[in-house]
Amino acid sequence: MKNDILNIDDVKLLVNTFYDKVRKDDMLADIFNNIIQDRWPVHLEKMYTFWQTVLLDEHTYYGSPFPPHAKLPVDKTHFERWLDLFFSTIDELFTGEKAEEAKWRANKMAEMFNYKINYYKENPNKLLS
Repeated sequence: MKNDILNIDDVKLLVNTFYDKVRKDDMLADIFNNIIQDRWPVHLEKMYTFWQTVLLDEHTYYGSPFPPHAKLPVDKTHFERWLDLFFSTIDELFTGEKAEEAKWRANKMAEMFNYKINYYKENPNKLLS
């Protein structure tokens, strides 16, 4: 029986399962693995705190999520694949209000990141340092 995303252990299960898929995905693996390299534990910890803050209202994430993504070699198809993997992971593991909120927030984040990455590709002189 599936439950909702209720605590940090649920967040970790979501993040770990999702990124296991990303690291093996034909479209996304090379991008993520080339950028993150051997820093996966650090990245996963950051994702735990991000989603813990967003979904559980336990403020453990500090920072700005977009700047590390500004120069990624991605486009809309990459974000669509990212969302497919994220949504399927949630649907496999969870059900409920927080699970639906996670999908909604991921979709909004993908839209915003895609828009901003495109903006900076078209306006490289305005790129964040």
